[in-house]
Amino acid sequence: MQLLLRAFLAIYLAHLLADFVFQTHRLVEQKRRGHYSAHLLHGLVHYLSAVIVAGFFLRGSIFSPRTHLVIAALALVHLLIDLAKMRLARNHPAFDGSSAYVGDQVLHFLTVSLAAWLLSPAVPFSELCAPIQNARAIPNKFLAVPAIYVGVVFGGGYLIRFLVRFLAEDVKSPAQEKASQQLQNAGLYIGWLERFLVVTAILLQSPATVGLILTAKSIVRYPEFKSERFAEYFLIGTLLSISMALLGGALLAKLVFGQVRVSG
Repeated sequence: MQLLLRAFLAIYLAHLLADFVFQTHRLVEQKRRGHYSAHLLHGLVHYLSAVIVAGFFLRGSIFSPRTHLVIAALALVHLLIDLAKMRLARNHPAFDGSSAYVGDQVLHFLTVSLAAWLLSPAVPFSELCAPIQNARAIPNKFLAVPAIYVGVVFGGGYLIRFLVRFLAEDVKSPAQEKASQQLQNAGLYIGWLERFLVVTAILLQSPATVGLILTAKSIVRYPEFKSERFAEYFLIGTLLSISMALLGGALLAKLVFGQVRVSG
């Protein structure tokens, strides 16, 4: 199992290097224009990165034909996934967004996992299922962690939007009506991140971080405070969001540590 994890980390590191460090903006643009030479170059970089990193961390693998065969197949699948994503983006512009990026990376993650399994000695199925069995033994107080995070971060966002919807109607302007749906939902996304950070700050016993979050949010929104109605809307929404996150963080700290410990 340890060797399987080591193989996965080595190959995934090579994938990250090939996709985000060695892949230049110029190469990405050439791939978007349909230059197959750019795809082949990216595949070669991916292959060499994986061979070198795996050869360094997995003893004797660089001289193994099996390693080169598996990594070559991985590089080919990587290119096919990239080509499919580019074609979909050209034919369906709406597809070229965050969902496409996440889907692309999930597929790469799965193919890297398969390659790591092929490069490792046979691992019994029972050993692969061991992490699932161990997860079932997690104490209930730790099971509450994802439940509270999801409830506060996402559920809280929709609750707050419902509570302040009457104020949102008052602050709308003709310019805002013409704004895109993404911009209109920006406040919702900011709230998600805000509550996640506040709950995490309380859990890590760093309440001072909450002040930094509020300050940063206020600075960004400062120009809009010229509108009295917006200032009221912002203040009420922010106080509701922070209060909900503080309560969630305090409850989580109580469940995990047995008490709410606050330090400056």
